[in-house]
Amino acid sequence: MATARIAAVAGHFGADIARALDKLAGIMERLAADGVDLLVLPDATLGGYLGDLRNPDPASLPEAIDPDGPEIRMLCRMAGPMTVCVGYAEADGPRRYNAAVCLTGDGVLGRHRKVHQPAGEHLAYAAGDRFTAFDTPVGRLGMLIDYDKTFPEAARTLALDGARTLAALSAWPASVTDRASRMPNDRQARLFDLYDQARAAENQVVLASANQTGVTGNLRFLGQAKVVGPGGDILAKTWSKGGLAVADVDVDAEVDRARRVLRHLDERRTDTYHNLLRDKGVRHEAVVGRETKR
Repeated sequence: MATARIAAVAGHFGADIARALDKLAGIMERLAADGVDLLVLPDATLGGYLGDLRNPDPASLPEAIDPDGPEIRMLCRMAGPMTVCVGYAEADGPRRYNAAVCLTGDGVLGRHRKVHQPAGEHLAYAAGDRFTAFDTPVGRLGMLIDYDKTFPEAARTLALDGARTLAALSAWPASVTDRASRMPNDRQARLFDLYDQARAAENQVVLASANQTGVTGNLRFLGQAKVVGPGGDILAKTWSKGGLAVADVDVDAEVDRARRVLRHLDERRTDTYHNLLRDKGVRHEAVVGRETKR
């Protein structure tokens, strides 16, 4: 397609999945009438996020749902021709994942399980193990969840897989160790915007970033939904309260224009990045060595 209307949501979604679905029905109906082509919702839209990032309570974890269950099928019916990215807790036998699904009225287009886990999130979720782009009616797209976007390799992997748009779904809180009195001054608020702009600019792609708002447990979420162009320019943004960032973008034209002279993906010197994979292997070998000596 040519110009796509891209919308990223900043909003509060709690533990009540039925209530979230009811809320989404109204949002999606309104945005369909407004001609939105791609809607990116926050991480944990269905079921809410953890109330404590460092020591999550096993008795109050978000409800994990079947990735092919009635909730996902209902979202497909709501989506119609719109492409929708939404976060939820995914059940897989005894394991649970912090996950996202991209869908339309025709069904599921792509899935992602959060790979990078901050603080104590590993106590609540298993980790994903891959980043994969996929085709959608709005072009080739890849998804990142929360902390994934902190790591340049995550977005770069999706861009190398052909993604021209990145959907970043977050339940990103203000700093839990050094909280500022005003949200705009919070360290995590600054980093959240920085990562969104850097990941778009370094890969020369469009990035739509959604986030939770409000408070869950001892976490205060930042909001700051936005649409970022391939030069790192913010095309639309919300602040700390709920809202919608909407931008009309000809993704292919903008990405092609950004890459006309400087082509970051093509001009990499992979022969010089000698320690990108080796560093983890060295640490692993060191750990194995210590275990063997015990």
